[in-house]
Amino acid sequence: MSASTSPVIERGTATSRIAAVAVAVIIALLAIAPQFLSAGAVDRMTALFIYVILAAMWNALAGFGGLVSVGQQVFFGLGAYFAIRLADAGLNPFASLFVSAIVVGVVSVPLSLFMLRLRNGEFAIGMWVIAALTHLLVNLDRLVQGETGTSLISLNVYDAGTRRMTIYWLALASMTALLAMLFGLLRGSTGAAIRAIRDNEDAAASVGVRVTGTKRLLFVLAAFGIGIAGALWLATSITFQPKTYFNVQWTAYMIFMVLVGGIGTFEGAILGALVFFLIETWFGGAGVWYLIGLGATAVLFSLFLPRGLWGTVEERFGLRLLPVGYRVRLPGNPTAPADDGTAPSPRQTTQHQEKA
Repeated sequence: MSASTSPVIERGTATSRIAAVAVAVIIALLAIAPQFLSAGAVDRMTALFIYVILAAMWNALAGFGGLVSVGQQVFFGLGAYFAIRLADAGLNPFASLFVSAIVVGVVSVPLSLFMLRLRNGEFAIGMWVIAALTHLLVNLDRLVQGETGTSLISLNVYDAGTRRMTIYWLALASMTALLAMLFGLLRGSTGAAIRAIRDNEDAAASVGVRVTGTKRLLFVLAAFGIGIAGALWLATSITFQPKTYFNVQWTAYMIFMVLVGGIGTFEGAILGALVFFLIETWFGGAGVWYLIGLGATAVLFSLFLPRGLWGTVEERFGLRLLPVGYRVRLPGNPTAPADDGTAPSPRQTTQHQEKA
């Protein structure tokens, strides 16, 4: 095959390179933002960072890996619980937030040994059962005092301003690191293997993909990330009540953010978290009507925009700001994607052409 007829593999476009620079600038601006924001705004931005982590982790598990779970609140609750336990044992409260996430990741390894034997609905319900059982076990801890709960009182040694800004920066750093880690994972051969398993597990195994090991890696990464989110949420609220942290509403929020933003797209989870954050900010005080509105919105998106906001944009305009796959462009093909990231035929089909 001559050079003029050889296919061209595209990992990015001019648009995606500009987007990468823009992301770096935004993160730098967010890092200095607390100097100019009110205390309430800093707290809200911290919540947004946590929502992005939750959405990205559930999207990685379900959107890219095909492991749909309705029990991810187990890791959210354990992240907060282990932070309480570690701080009570004398560890610095800020250090306990991240050590607890590591403990959650370690706990998820043996859990994956039998949970990953389940498929589809069995896995989803199995995770919900594990979350319910873990909730009951945590209630038995005398430190927690049942549903009465306890507090991360060791944080009170810091003044409110220092505590607020430190938690903000920790949340921003955690979000940035986890997104970068996930982006790198999905762009590599492991990412290709993850998507191959999602599309057809048996076929992926037949071509040499390490199905169980790859799924376990994704499962543990999602548990670790959600554990960090739970610990950070504890730091913002101080108090820990098992019924709050092990509530299935956290997984419902994750699903909502991913469905609205675009399941299986890297940018979609971030956009969905932003949409959820705005809805919560504007309508969160509406009580039960707020929850009804979230449910109705999720149903409408499932019916009329099944690919979500970013998935629809990507499908119609071929716009990929943070591409995790690649495209194969044939020379002389008028429908081949252009270098500016737009294309008459925007569907990203090259996920199936990646080598695991």
